[in-house]
Amino acid sequence: MDSMVFSKEKMGAEKRKHRGDKNDCCMDASNCGSAQLVGVGPAKKSMNGYNYSNSDPKPSDALPLPVGITNKVFFVMFFTASYFLMRRWREKMTTSTPLLHVMSLGEMLAILAQLASFIYLIGFFGIDYVQNFITTSKTNGSEGSWGEEFDHVREEEMEELMSPAPCLQPISNEELGIAVVKPYQPPPPQVQHQPKGDAAILSPSLGDNEDEDIAASVSCGKVASYSLESALGGDCRRAAWVRRRALEMTTGRCLDGLPLDGFDYGSILGQCCELPVGYVQIPVGVAGPLLLDGFENMVPMATTEGCLVASTNRGCKAIHMSGGATSVLLRDGMTRAPVVRFPTAERAAKLKSYLEHPKNFDSLSLIFNSTSRFARLQTIKCAIAGRNLYIRFSCFTGDAMGMNMVSKGVQNVLDFLQNENPDMDVIGVSGNFCADKKPTAVNWIEGRGKSIVCEAIITEAVVSKVLKTTVPALLELNMLKNLTGSALAGAMGGFNAHASNIVSAVFIATGQDPAQNIESSHCITMMEASNDGKDLHVSVTMPCIEVGTVGGGTQLASQAACLNMLGVKGANKESPGANAQTLARIVGGAVLAGELSLMSALAAGQLVNSHMKYNRSNKDAKATA
Repeated sequence: MDSMVFSKEKMGAEKRKHRGDKNDCCMDASNCGSAQLVGVGPAKKSMNGYNYSNSDPKPSDALPLPVGITNKVFFVMFFTASYFLMRRWREKMTTSTPLLHVMSLGEMLAILAQLASFIYLIGFFGIDYVQNFITTSKTNGSEGSWGEEFDHVREEEMEELMSPAPCLQPISNEELGIAVVKPYQPPPPQVQHQPKGDAAILSPSLGDNEDEDIAASVSCGKVASYSLESALGGDCRRAAWVRRRALEMTTGRCLDGLPLDGFDYGSILGQCCELPVGYVQIPVGVAGPLLLDGFENMVPMATTEGCLVASTNRGCKAIHMSGGATSVLLRDGMTRAPVVRFPTAERAAKLKSYLEHPKNFDSLSLIFNSTSRFARLQTIKCAIAGRNLYIRFSCFTGDAMGMNMVSKGVQNVLDFLQNENPDMDVIGVSGNFCADKKPTAVNWIEGRGKSIVCEAIITEAVVSKVLKTTVPALLELNMLKNLTGSALAGAMGGFNAHASNIVSAVFIATGQDPAQNIESSHCITMMEASNDGKDLHVSVTMPCIEVGTVGGGTQLASQAACLNMLGVKGANKESPGANAQTLARIVGGAVLAGELSLMSALAAGQLVNSHMKYNRSNKDAKATA
């Protein structure tokens, strides 16, 4: 098809169409002898006829994609389908399944794809071969069937048709019956939208640019928000401002109410909070003095709940007027429980026996304790579920809360056990048998962190004068609310009035992990008659208070000031762990005061009135009115 074929009738018609009178010639003599057939390139006369130029249409012009891409697509389709069918048929031959009698949808699609690609490839390369053969034959002047197409065309008609005409009328390609493929015109280059601020980033050093321009680049994704601190040379305050401004650009909302100044952002870099844009102000109140173990303590409480500090403060007053409270530390050990898997439950049971055997404890302790100056392994207890083994390590962690410390020691022991037991697969360093940040029976029974009991005897006079109730009323309420009511609710460690309130407030004020309030608030409040029923014996048992005085948020300025108020800031160099234990005792004493006051308010019917007075704001209501 590289040459155009005209029949005798076609040629005659074209000849008649191009004849004209010389009087009708173009006025421009330079154009009269240069006109040619539209869509037909210059012809070269050969021995047998005329070979037309390569400007004629080709079969490949009908393809929707370029020939090279189309060939690659069908090559990949052919070999992929062939490979898939060979694998499938090999599997069928292995299982003695008939090849073509039972076919899946995937096999049928693969066969269709293979046939389609095979037909295309054969057709494409076949056409290409014929074209090359014809071109070679005509170039060499050989006689053939293609040249015979012109035998019935008179030579003089062809010469007259192809010779320059004195004046030609324009003829469309449609009239000639020639399909001319327009040359490829590349699309105009698309102008990509430049996000606001990109053009303003001129300096290669990000810190040399204006803050507004950097924020715009962060907003449009040109600059990573998390890299601002390092990109701005460690200027954490500037990074926080830029990130905050980028957030305003992205959301379209103002953050003026969120404070930015007055905070040391460098103190949280890499340890407390990522991607800071400001800080939240939480008011800190003080309850006390709390007379505990012979020492008076002013308890800081960060909260937004009205009446909470006032109520705890009333409980501290009642305890102080009755001679103070005492505390007992039962246990001090942070836990971590990885989960490992064995091929069989028998292998898991063997390792359980090995870990819990007293003779092996010393060697495991050396491996565990080698990771820290303060970490000291205390116990190892295991539980099995199928072929999975849960190993609960408990260790002393000094004045730190100890999660990272115990995790390092556990990883060291796991590496040792894996070398000794190649068939052991470590699924996770934490298997939720610890258990961290979840209310669980294992923490309620075994304890986690510091296990504390605080108690006090409140005299009848104080119960009547300060708490505005009676001992029998408190006893009855505690039994029906904290014990019976919690049991009906299916409580796990929640046999108390509101221990979580006090624990959360003290945790936030002193830089503890607020999420660990969940297990740290496990508490059972007991109230019994004392001194022949005249006085009240009240106690709180809290088996898992998880606190520390070093690490985490304890080193921030505000939280460190609250710890310093309690006299437990930092590590105790003389007796490691003493500061954290004292803080846990204070938490237990504050919970005791809070339980005593709230239960008295409930017994006296004062709860609703006090909350209406101190826990409601009329500001919004007045503004609306």
